[in-house]
Amino acid sequence: MKNKTKQVTRREFLGLSALGLAGLTILPSWSQNGVRIAPSDRVVLGFIGLGRQAIGDFHSFTNCPGVQVAAGCDVDTIKNDRFRRMVTEWQRTQNMPERCDTYDFYERMLDRKDIDAVVIGTPDHWHALNIIHSAQAKKDIFIQKPLSYNISESLACVQAVRQNNVMCQIGSQQRSDREFKTAVALVRSGKLGAIKEVHVRVGEHPEPFDLPEERVPNNLNFNKWLGPLNFPVVHYNSRMCPVIAPPDYRERGEWAVWRYYKETGNGFIGDWGAHHFDIAQQALGMDGLGPQEFIPAGYGGAQYDTQKYANGIVMQERPFRTDRPDDKGINFIGTNASLQVARGYIACSDPSLLNISMDGGNDDSVAQLSAGHMQDFINTVRSRREPIAPVEAGASTNILFCNINIAHELKRPVKWDPVTKRFFNDKEAEAHRLYFYEYRNPYKLPYWRG
Repeated sequence: MKNKTKQVTRREFLGLSALGLAGLTILPSWSQNGVRIAPSDRVVLGFIGLGRQAIGDFHSFTNCPGVQVAAGCDVDTIKNDRFRRMVTEWQRTQNMPERCDTYDFYERMLDRKDIDAVVIGTPDHWHALNIIHSAQAKKDIFIQKPLSYNISESLACVQAVRQNNVMCQIGSQQRSDREFKTAVALVRSGKLGAIKEVHVRVGEHPEPFDLPEERVPNNLNFNKWLGPLNFPVVHYNSRMCPVIAPPDYRERGEWAVWRYYKETGNGFIGDWGAHHFDIAQQALGMDGLGPQEFIPAGYGGAQYDTQKYANGIVMQERPFRTDRPDDKGINFIGTNASLQVARGYIACSDPSLLNISMDGGNDDSVAQLSAGHMQDFINTVRSRREPIAPVEAGASTNILFCNINIAHELKRPVKWDPVTKRFFNDKEAEAHRLYFYEYRNPYKLPYWRG
């Protein structure tokens, strides 16, 4: 998509009275939840992808003072209708003018100069193009994890974000949760001693797509849902795109099962890995880097998928708690103590270490408590400082779990240079779909040079 937009300041925007949303954004006085919001402090959002995740994200963002929602887009007309109704109902409760425009495709929405940032909640195979086109349109970006479907897309996203000078927050919200912030701070403090091993439980690898084909409902443009996806085996099934209908507009069935198939996702390795591997990387100081060797379970007698860092640290996908082996979480094993952390849970072999200060010192990205992951992004849009989960962090985590799956499918180790972002003399790994695959026509991956 050619960039036809020019970023304007909010002051400049005040003079653009012909824009369709002018009535929403130039109110002389506007309060939200009892807090008066100055025009210069308002952040106007557009949503790309309006499924279950978008509903949750909407409710989170509308708890942030100064946020307005202007538009949304989805390839499902019923989801568009549901989103419009939800937004205008919220606007009514806030005594705002009631208007939310909806689109069947996001490129028209990106042309609007009144939208400051986008919230992306599409399937993984759309993430890269959504991010790149939004960056080219000079929109700041909140992208649900994972950053992308494969490695080449992640690297292209980093280039797009940085070359267009936009802010990008990955929806790895555990970075803003107290237990995980405590764990990261404690690991980085050195009080656990030298970290030798990290055990991370996230779950299984993806399976081949095997759902039976069903008739596409009239409300869904499945061809646009497929977008760049170039795997002929993938066809419509209601488990992939759950059916919704009035009056309650609730999806029937499971949540986004496309995550668990090889052709459309990275399984639990990617789904939960985008959370727990992400925290492990942050704690180890490996944002933007990562392991250099990936050994699949079963190879040479290895019991678990194993990743080795250049500094000698070994990370394995294995139970992090012996008493609850199926729980998802992380165990950092140091020479002085070990630390276990999961959602709503943190424990240390030396309990006295959990009394560490959370003021963060000079390291705002690690231990300083924020007002929540969405608020961190809104603060980033206003201040132009880096978010707690920047695009490079999302890329390094995405590369990590893609390489775990590549090694698993090749049934042998693969070696990766986390600095040059290349495999070590491995043509077979480079030919894998999780490194790069040709999009179907007419889609192309910008910023990728191979």
